Amino acid sequence: MDASLRISEIFYSLQGESNTVGLPTVFIRLTGCPLRCNYCDTAYAFTGGEKRSLQQILDQVKTYSTSYITVTGGEPLAQPACIDLLLNLLDAGYQVSLETSGALDVSKVDSRVVKVMDLKTPSSQEMQRNLYGNIQYLTAQDQVKFVIANEEDYQWSKQQLSEHDLSGRCQVLFSPVMDVMPAKDLADKILQDQLPVRFQIQLHKYLWNDARGK
Repeated sequence: MDASLRISEIFYSLQGESNTVGLPTVFIRLTGCPLRCNYCDTAYAFTGGEKRSLQQILDQVKTYSTSYITVTGGEPLAQPACIDLLLNLLDAGYQVSLETSGALDVSKVDSRVVKVMDLKTPSSQEMQRNLYGNIQYLTAQDQVKFVIANEEDYQWSKQQLSEHDLSGRCQVLFSPVMDVMPAKDLADKILQDQLPVRFQIQLHKYLWNDARGK
């Protein structure tokens, strides 16, 4: 456990997205990200943070009474020791999910980790960073997420859904960009087209707006 990571924050909140939405969860937000998505809401995690050992991280996680841990960013896989952190959390008995941009290789992520992986839509302005080879490493427990801001994003997401048979491989999440794509509009589109996806909103933003540590 000699590895260390630069950490932006560790906090306890309700899971706001994914298929565990609403469950009390410890979030470990790693510092740094090679992407600059147009709709990013965690730009404060691009730089700064505090260097902490794996043991220090695990000790803080133990102070919260939950078995659910989400490792997020930034882009957590930008720090190689993220793989060690995930392994140590799993071995400690936690149910671990990883929120990743989909732009970095996920092949070394332990198969017990629930991967929540973005495919970047056109409005993100980072679509060219999608590493489509990652799709082969997604399983039924994993989730692929599309963050949708407009009609172009929606149509592109539908195309990826079909082209890669995503709903046959893993769970698929369609999420509106808050204050840009009206949630009802996206929900109506999904129902009209009878898509095999899970509609989601960012619960934490409805509860606490953009407050950090929530």
